[in-house]
Amino acid sequence: MTVDARRLTACIHYPLAQFALDVKFEADPGVTVLFGSSGAGKTTVLNCLAGLAQPASGEITLDGELLYCARAAKNVSVHLRNIGYLLQGLALFPHMTVSQNVAYGLTPHHERDSYVLETLERFRIAHLADRYPRQISGGERQRVALARALVRQPRLLLLDEPMSALDLPTKQHIMDDLHEWNQGARRIPILYVTHDRAEVFSLAERVLAMERGKIVAEGTPTEVLYAPRTAAMAQLAGFENILDAAVIETHAELGTATCRINGSELKLESPLSSHSGEQIKIGIRAGDILLSKNQIDGVSARNRLRGELVALREGAEFVEAHVNCSGVTFIVHVTRGAVRELALQPGQPVWLIFKTHSCLILR
Repeated sequence: MTVDARRLTACIHYPLAQFALDVKFEADPGVTVLFGSSGAGKTTVLNCLAGLAQPASGEITLDGELLYCARAAKNVSVHLRNIGYLLQGLALFPHMTVSQNVAYGLTPHHERDSYVLETLERFRIAHLADRYPRQISGGERQRVALARALVRQPRLLLLDEPMSALDLPTKQHIMDDLHEWNQGARRIPILYVTHDRAEVFSLAERVLAMERGKIVAEGTPTEVLYAPRTAAMAQLAGFENILDAAVIETHAELGTATCRINGSELKLESPLSSHSGEQIKIGIRAGDILLSKNQIDGVSARNRLRGELVALREGAEFVEAHVNCSGVTFIVHVTRGAVRELALQPGQPVWLIFKTHSCLILR
């Protein structure tokens, strides 16, 4: 079977309470991540693909087979779609052993036991076959649920934040096994829903970024998360500073613009925007800003702002410095070593330094 034959093609229109879900995309064999904030419509997309929800209009094709078409009045039943769907709750049967859970739903035949054993072995849980869900760890229960979804050889696998309760290394080990399973002749499309950017970088081959029922960006994790187009997506992508601003001057010959941050007299130099007077948002990563106790001249960075250090907050990897510059608060990441060496304390005057192209123009 060719890659094109295994492709998922979806065009879905589905009215929701706050907005209308309206998406069109393709997913080839491999892991495609649906990325977006809670309430963006990601789970509704999965439910429509699985047949648990019926779109108002559109078309869904898998393996060259039409699963749903409003114009043709066709809607293939859930049990005939052969799609694996794994939810956050896992839904393992507590009164069944691991092997019984995995075998559940398989039609009895002479090869069923061998199918189950092969799947248990592939996901490294064969030694747990006779145990009950309460007797195994969260990561092991996740492997059991995944094995149950895959033992029937689905044509498409849907994963709705099923590993949100697990630490990243455990998720990565499980996904490594899933990637290994999804090779060769059995390779299928896998759609994985998350709002965690760490999962996107560690798991995704391709990303569909969703916002209020629309796909606002698609591509590799780097393409989507390093240059988000909207403020909401920038927040999810890890831009800690998102500022409302007005373009007050453009410099076409320099490829830059001067912007005033709304509600203040603070001015920044940003990459060239379209025209003066435009209202924009500017995103700046906390890790792209340097903090100094002294004014620094003779550097190429064009944005050098005087401010007051108002707070230091401990994080897992960095100390988060909050700096007030002319009424605008910036978040800056500094190491614990830098805090100690500079003897940083709230109330001190400081300088922030960052490049023009550290300012991402958002709409």
